[in-house]
Amino acid sequence: MATLELDVAEEAVSQPARKGRRLGILFWAAIGWMIFVFAVAVFAPVLPLPSPTDMDMLDRRAPFSAEHWLGTDGLGRDELSRLVYGARISLVVGLCAPIIGLTLGGALGMLAGYFRGRFESMVVGSMDVLLAFPPLILALAVTAYLGQSIFNLTLILGLLGVPAFMRVARAATLTLARREFVIAAQALGATHARILLRELLPNVILPLFAFFLLGVAVTIVVEGSLSFLGLGVPPPISSWGSMIGEGRESLDVAPRLAFMPAAAMFLTVLAFNLVGDTLRALTDPRQGAL
Repeated sequence: MATLELDVAEEAVSQPARKGRRLGILFWAAIGWMIFVFAVAVFAPVLPLPSPTDMDMLDRRAPFSAEHWLGTDGLGRDELSRLVYGARISLVVGLCAPIIGLTLGGALGMLAGYFRGRFESMVVGSMDVLLAFPPLILALAVTAYLGQSIFNLTLILGLLGVPAFMRVARAATLTLARREFVIAAQALGATHARILLRELLPNVILPLFAFFLLGVAVTIVVEGSLSFLGLGVPPPISSWGSMIGEGRESLDVAPRLAFMPAAAMFLTVLAFNLVGDTLRALTDPRQGAL
């Protein structure tokens, strides 16, 4: 008996240790990169950088120098400044669009998973219809029709993310709606709103937040793709995608103009993916398969 209790105690102590080892150096490196990108994007106006829109046609595609640490682009604009200010656009769109999907999709998924019946069928059916359209083609069409602006781009990408968030929230709610604490709350006469907000939401928000980080990574890539095709943010505003598109014209003489924003986007997307996957595994590994 004593041996069994000792084994149980050792298992309880070893679980947090194993979770701590799961994080690893890659997780903390990803966190460090995310903090760095957020810091330079937030404090860009106070950093000692030239304007990202000032052009000098006599200093086009200049190499690295003390005045221009990363050189200049095809129009003589400071490349480092454009990278920093491009991070602001990519992060604003990459964060705000998934917030729209998280809010609308999370609410619809919880309601569908809790009430079931006709409401669930209607919500799931409407999301299936939205998923039937190729997301990138739909984003191209709507952006071309509404015009190029940060608001329009963020809105359409946010709406495209609603079905994915709805499915995650619905799957999590379905696993929790028949748990003992929910049944007990119903037996005590709790209202539907109280059960959804006080009992289910704190448990559903964890997998939703982990999926939110993955959604940020996907949105940054989609925004970069639209900007690369010329349907992202309008000039002279720069984003990483538009910088890659402009840099492809100089691949033969200055390939760094395309590779540097591509590297910044790659590292940022990889960091969000690593953190999102790790948090999803730590919150509830079984829900990751739903």
